[in-house]
Amino acid sequence: MKLIVKVFPEITIKSPPVRKKFIRQLAKNIRTVLRELDADIVVGGVWDNLEVETRLTDPKILQGITERLSCMPGINQFLQVAEYPLGDFDDIVAKCKAHYEDLLPGKVFSVRCKRAGRHTFTSMEVERYVGSQLRRQCGAAGIELKQPELVVRMEIRDQRLFVIHSQHQGLGGYPLGALEQTLVLMSGGFDSTVAAYQIMRRGLVTHFCFFNLGGRAHELGVMEVAHFIWKKYGSSQRVLFVSVPFEEVLGEILQNVDDSHMGVVLKRMMLRAASAMAERLEIDVLVTGEAISQVSSQTLPNLSLIDSVTDKLVLRPLIATDKQDIVNLATKIGTAEFARHMPEYCGVISVNPKTHAKRNRVEHEETRFDMAVLDRALERARLVTVDQVIDDLGQHVEVEEVQQALAGHVIVDIRHPDAQEDQPLHVPGIEVQTLPFYALNSRFKELDGNRQYLLYCDKGVMSRLHAHHLLSEGYANVRVYRPS
Repeated sequence: MKLIVKVFPEITIKSPPVRKKFIRQLAKNIRTVLRELDADIVVGGVWDNLEVETRLTDPKILQGITERLSCMPGINQFLQVAEYPLGDFDDIVAKCKAHYEDLLPGKVFSVRCKRAGRHTFTSMEVERYVGSQLRRQCGAAGIELKQPELVVRMEIRDQRLFVIHSQHQGLGGYPLGALEQTLVLMSGGFDSTVAAYQIMRRGLVTHFCFFNLGGRAHELGVMEVAHFIWKKYGSSQRVLFVSVPFEEVLGEILQNVDDSHMGVVLKRMMLRAASAMAERLEIDVLVTGEAISQVSSQTLPNLSLIDSVTDKLVLRPLIATDKQDIVNLATKIGTAEFARHMPEYCGVISVNPKTHAKRNRVEHEETRFDMAVLDRALERARLVTVDQVIDDLGQHVEVEEVQQALAGHVIVDIRHPDAQEDQPLHVPGIEVQTLPFYALNSRFKELDGNRQYLLYCDKGVMSRLHAHHLLSEGYANVRVYRPS
């Protein structure tokens, strides 16, 4: 399979040195992401197009290549093509006929040709000749330029002809690694996951910072969604997941800060901690998922007060976005189901929160806060690369594993729905239910408490983690299914 990758149009208007830098970075990212599928993947080309070629023919691998390229920042679109040496017009007709002959009978069609290089003919001359010949030779119903039922597409580059099989849309944006690094404050909900995606799509390398306000389930949920976003949209770069234990900070606020100011003070403490962590990592930019007045701490006066505790640039890509638009985008990028099933945690709930907090009052409230508590939280922060975050979390988790399911057992396939659909789990004589890992915590209580459940995933890590959590929640009817 051969693909022609078209870069994001904004890259093509950059100065030549910047343009080359961006395209080199994109080529490097493509190699990194696709090498897992094909160790011998070939990526070449310069200036405004890259060519990707694999000799593998396995449909699942080819589909995987297509899916990964469609989720890679920096790519505007890519074309699956067949390449030939450029011949005369009749030879072009023969090559197009070989690919479109079975599709043309009875169809109204058009021909589109893009051309680069020096030739004795124009693109329009190619289109007219090829169109007239295909209509006559293939039994097409006619030619219609504005609303054809089928479009025969080709590109001519110097002395090469590319007949286009299919066209796929990319994310756009700039290649990851071509721009700066950021630290995203990640809660795992709709807003922070969409904000992270928006920043990644723009080409900024995104590290994740999570403030744990209490609860293993919430930390696990945020780790899972951070890993999902990275794997789908940013796996060309290695980034960090930072988990900061904030339970003691929250307790200090609840005990010593006036009720109406607790939300703003908590956000200021988070921004202070994120700034200190960013300084340690040599990152200059923080990112949050806040939108104007979505909650009381996100009014413009309160956001100004929150930002005043840091010298770092704070980006809010969703600042003027409606909540429904955020939810819609989360659904599109695949994080909505994570957000809907994210475990609840006990946060700061003010009875009458201030929407226009005053600087002097907030600073007075903070004089009663013991900053040593914040320092201890930063000292206990845990940093791990996001590609290893789930494996690292599950290293020392021990639960009972079963190699063979018995009559009466129910196997619960907790893999992502995509994996469940691609490789359905069938165990003769045993009931198999599908319940994605991100929904397991909230929906396990709906299952029959008198039955025995065996959790299953590919590597056994996610199943161990979730089984361990369910056991700690008091469910005794959970084990892990690890077939030999």
